[in-house]
Amino acid sequence: MSEEIVLYYNPMSRARIVHYMLEEVGKPYRMELVRFDKGEHKTPAFLAVNPMGKLPALVHRGTAVTEAAAICAYLADAFPAAGLAPALDSPERGTYYRWMFFGAGCVEPALMDRMLSRPAADKPAALGYGCYEDTMNALERAVKPGPFILGDRFSAADVYIGSQIGFGMMMKSLEPRPSFQAYMARITERPAYKRAQDQGDKYVAQLKATA
Repeated sequence: MSEEIVLYYNPMSRARIVHYMLEEVGKPYRMELVRFDKGEHKTPAFLAVNPMGKLPALVHRGTAVTEAAAICAYLADAFPAAGLAPALDSPERGTYYRWMFFGAGCVEPALMDRMLSRPAADKPAALGYGCYEDTMNALERAVKPGPFILGDRFSAADVYIGSQIGFGMMMKSLEPRPSFQAYMARITERPAYKRAQDQGDKYVAQLKATA
């Protein structure tokens, strides 16, 4: 069973979230660049890792893990010394799970619907996130007290939620409320965030140079 961490990656994908998480974990890892322009995400070799043909995908100890939130949660538990998740018996575990998966189940689809100008549902209750306004108000309640979702403690939930907020503001699908801006200022000052962004930008340049 290999202890090597392998991240299948493209900088123009949600794999950037996991890249940032790996930098917070602080363990060695290997990046496998998957080129969309060459259809490498739909090859039999990659589909054997993730049948969805999407990124991110991570392989560790012979197990493939997909979905950015799931990978963040997995890495936090696989490497507890990094302190990125509350202990299993901690009351904070519920808050941690709550907002981590609120990000995946509500924030991301709400932001994508807004970004793509999808019409509002006639029956908001049928949507997992209800309506955009309620989702953004709930998100603000999670981050406004600060400095992080678990108070003074930074966690994998901040990696995921911070990535969603940063993407949403960049794409203009999330209004730049002062609470969101203040939260992101704290996230983007973290050395791990800066390393992941710098490395990701280098991959973008590499892809452009070889397109």
